[in-house]
Amino acid sequence: MDVITRHGLAMPKLGLGTWPMTGATCQAAVESALALGYRHVDTAQMYANEADVGAGIAAAGVTRGDLHITTKVWWQNLAPERIRAALDDSLRMLRTDYVDLFMVHWPAPGMDLAAMLASLVALRAAGRTRSIGLANFPTALLSQAIDVLHAPIACCQFEYHVLLRQPALLAFLRAHDLPIVAYSPLAKGALVDVPVLVEIGRKHGATASQIGLAWLLEQPDVAAIPKSARPERMRENLAALALRLDDEDRARIATLPKDHRIANPPFHPVWDATG
Repeated sequence: MDVITRHGLAMPKLGLGTWPMTGATCQAAVESALALGYRHVDTAQMYANEADVGAGIAAAGVTRGDLHITTKVWWQNLAPERIRAALDDSLRMLRTDYVDLFMVHWPAPGMDLAAMLASLVALRAAGRTRSIGLANFPTALLSQAIDVLHAPIACCQFEYHVLLRQPALLAFLRAHDLPIVAYSPLAKGALVDVPVLVEIGRKHGATASQIGLAWLLEQPDVAAIPKSARPERMRENLAALALRLDDEDRARIATLPKDHRIANPPFHPVWDATG
């Protein structure tokens, strides 16, 4: 599997998303994914499954240095002392001394951006995380963090799939040589019946979802974290790594509507235009 190596990262392009799995289901999913060859697992404080992820990792017996683990602090815990406490709790539940990527899950209204970023940098310096990142930050906030405050952000995560275009974010991150982690890469099952994807899938002997995932994974420095509790679906997602789309496929995908946003909670920031 290709690995994204930027800014201290060594992040496999395909990972296992774990929201909203919990309990034995989550633990079994992590064990199955690692047994199949996954080495990138994504979780978060808000998911309330870090202990289950940690149990799955422990049971799988994979060497810690071979894994990339991401977790995230919730937007209500962005005061410096709460960020530190959140990461301490996450590490305890994940049964590890460090995570590979520690992210702010969502920006908070009225947050002290400079203080929050300083806390992340301090945690990285202390070896509690190998790298730091931001999730669900629109371009204006990313510019404040990176261009104005010069935060050493290694990676950004946001919703990205064939039905949601993110041109401003993509342009900004590529200009800054920053990798992207696409969450909800299969649009929560919405790709299954998209006629264009079904037809392209027939051409390649693949499912519509595999085509959508292959479209993401072929992009430079883009990782994807589809969630699955079923080993057969995990295998299907792995098989998308081997698919090779052609220019006709990409042109047809470009014609799809790009306004299907899934993650839009009441506290969301002002999104970039999707035009």
